[in-house]
Amino acid sequence: MRFPHRKSQPERLFDDLTDSLGGLSGVTKRSNLVKVSLVAGGLAALAAGSAAVSSLRRRMGESDS
Repeated sequence: MRFPHRKSQPERLFDDLTDSLGGLSGVTKRSNLVKVSLVAGGLAALAAGSAAVSSLRRRMGESDS
């Protein structure tokens, strides 16, 4: 007797997100969700990098005065 394939926790989470987003926007393809998540992650990384650079510039400006 073979047990049914059990999905890992990340696979279950991804399926839940796919179902939720698919119901909201009609997007159900994994490739589209992957693209959207990559774009969102890239934007978050750019925002974090910009904040870090601004913080470093402020600190450098305070130490010069």
